[in-house]
Amino acid sequence: MTETVVDGGWQAWQESWDRQQEWYMPDREERFRVMLDMVEALVGPEPRVLDLACGTGSISDRLLKRFPKAESVGVDLDPALLAIAEGYFADEPRVRFVRADLKDPAWPEKLPHDSYDAVLTATALHWLHTPELRTLYGRLGGLVRDGGVFLNADHMPDDATPRINAAEREFRHERMARAKEAGTADWAEWWRLAAADPRLAGPTAERFEIYGEHADGDTPAVQWHVGALREAGFAEARPVWASPTDSLVLALK
Repeated sequence: MTETVVDGGWQAWQESWDRQQEWYMPDREERFRVMLDMVEALVGPEPRVLDLACGTGSISDRLLKRFPKAESVGVDLDPALLAIAEGYFADEPRVRFVRADLKDPAWPEKLPHDSYDAVLTATALHWLHTPELRTLYGRLGGLVRDGGVFLNADHMPDDATPRINAAEREFRHERMARAKEAGTADWAEWWRLAAADPRLAGPTAERFEIYGEHADGDTPAVQWHVGALREAGFAEARPVWASPTDSLVLALK
């Protein structure tokens, strides 16, 4: 049976987004767990966090459930995903959201704080092209406090391993096809559902005016990210976890 969340509450929309994302990334929760482990290990259990390209606030949700004294600021440009985030977290004083374009070098001026203990992001920055991503990393160098941490879990394929990539892609697509047959909404179907909800119809239309069908940028290899982050002022940067096509890069200021 195909998923439907029209007229559902904000929690239903949050859960629906998570299911749709997990269709593409079944290890998504493991990524979040490793990220929060590193936050606790490096900056402690009461961090001020910037949830970068936050979407519906999935990272902030896990952060606040794990760390009761944490504070989160989510930043994104997508009006539909921010509407879900703001609705879902309406009664949560530990989180606030900022609408800003990460391609605009002045986006940090919209933030409520000048520095953060940690900046976290997952499967979002691949829509930026390499020059834009390098500029963004430079801005983060000024936002993460000394001793703070940046974690980016994203698509970072290695073109030097074509046979491994092909095998992983075939396996992943077969698994996705089975889930689709069971009724899981893919990206396009999820957005059709969002457009059918009166609360999200306007923000969804605006979202497609901004991004089009999908915002595809560059997907540089993990080594590029490590080098760019070191250039941005992070004293240490390295991958700490990887799947066949994705990596989690940790950078310590």
